[in-house]
Amino acid sequence: MTISSFEALACPLDGTALQLNGRSWQCEAGHSFDIARQGYVHLLPVQNKRSKDPGDNKAMVAARQRFLSAGFYQPIAEALVAAVFHENFSTASIAALDAGCGEGYYMRYLAENTPEITHLSLMGLDISKWAVLSAAKQDNKPAWIVGSNANLPVLPETLDLIFCLFGFPVYPEFARVLRPGGEIVQIDAGPDHLVQLREIIYPELKAPRQLPSAAPDGFTTVGTSAIRYSLTLPDKSSIADLLAMTPHLYRAGVEGLARAAELESLTVTVEATITRIRKI
Repeated sequence: MTISSFEALACPLDGTALQLNGRSWQCEAGHSFDIARQGYVHLLPVQNKRSKDPGDNKAMVAARQRFLSAGFYQPIAEALVAAVFHENFSTASIAALDAGCGEGYYMRYLAENTPEITHLSLMGLDISKWAVLSAAKQDNKPAWIVGSNANLPVLPETLDLIFCLFGFPVYPEFARVLRPGGEIVQIDAGPDHLVQLREIIYPELKAPRQLPSAAPDGFTTVGTSAIRYSLTLPDKSSIADLLAMTPHLYRAGVEGLARAAELESLTVTVEATITRIRKI
């Protein structure tokens, strides 16, 4: 297979096409966005930020990189590959976006397991500059973008695939940038995901969030599957990294976090639902 950067980028200020000019992306109106020396570009306007430093912080990104590099979630990466390159797959070229790419683990895994006949044009986007910086340092082939799913800096109908793992899908935006027949591969936590950890850190568990039964407007569901397995975290550091890469670190109380910190090892259930949604 061959890998290239996705280049059908749109100006986040006026939506017009961006053209690469040396080390910056520019639109006809004169808006210019420099490529950082690490290889990523910042396309999240200040007025679209909800905080000074949105998304995962540097420590959270480092924890996620250590955890994923250890292979703890490799079965989820394998499930992504199976959903994208399903039994009826025969496409020679795919333009793909990882919407909420983090430090790029899943995109790298997908690229490494792409059929030889397929060309991938890749873009990873995350609202966290620390996540995108980490991703760009590890792989310079995709386009790495600091941006938001709520205002994708992508030209209309230029993507074939969007994958969104444990993220925040914005279906109207996804519909705008996908070609007709393009697909979303979405992976969401199942009801028992990390339940053993949640039982330790919370005084009581909330009812699990129910996933919508119907496809979003403009889409049809073409496939669903599930993955479930038991995962043993062998030491304090791996437990701490898992906590640090989830919202539970900020939702749990002091006492719950203290109980987690005392654990020498922990076996948890990993459960996720994989849904393929096609643009009509």
